[in-house]
Amino acid sequence: MMKTATLPVRDDGSLRLGIVADSHSAPHRAAATLLAARRPDAILHAGDIGDLAVLDALATVAPVLAVRGNIDVRAPGLPDLLTLNLMSHGALALRILLVHIAVNGPKLRADIVRLARSADASLVVCGHSHVPFIGRDRGFTVFNPGSVGPRRFHLPILFGILDLTPTEVRLAHVDCETGNAWNPPPAQARGAMKP
Repeated sequence: MMKTATLPVRDDGSLRLGIVADSHSAPHRAAATLLAARRPDAILHAGDIGDLAVLDALATVAPVLAVRGNIDVRAPGLPDLLTLNLMSHGALALRILLVHIAVNGPKLRADIVRLARSADASLVVCGHSHVPFIGRDRGFTVFNPGSVGPRRFHLPILFGILDLTPTEVRLAHVDCETGNAWNPPPAQARGAMKP
C-alpha cells in the first residue's frame, strides 16, 4: 500500500524533519528529548517500529509520518511506502520516498529506483540495515538515519535530521548517546543536495 502526504514549508522556505528508523519497540531513552531540542516540524519513521506506542511517544514531539517495516506485521493502518511532498507557497520544494527496505549495500534496489522514478522523488529515505548512510545512486539521494533502537553489532544508535532551505537540503545524523552530530566514515558521501 502506498500513501501520499503533504507538509507545508515555513514562510521563509525552511523546514526541519526528524528522521528515525528501526526503533524495535525500544527507542534510545534520550531520542525523544534530543529530537524535541531540535524542534522538527515533523518526524518520519522509516519502519520496524515494533510497539506502535513508539509513534505515540514521538507524536508528543511533532506530527509523525511512518511506514511499516518487516517486523510491523500488525500495523495495518501504516503504508508500506509514503510519498511526501514538501510544498512551499504552492510549489513543490522536495519530494521524498519513505520506505523501509530500499538498498542492497550502498545501492538502491531496482524496484525502489522504479518507484522513486514513477513518484518523481529526488530523495529516498529508508531503514532496515541499521547502517547510517548518506549517498547518491542512479540520480537519487539516499538517506538511512541508522537505528534509534537497541544496538546491533557495533553500530551507533542514531537518528537523522533533514534541514530544507530555499537553496539546499542538508542531511545529518545525531548520536543518541552523546547528543552530538555523528559523522559517517570518510568513504561515505555527505553533505547537501539541491531541493
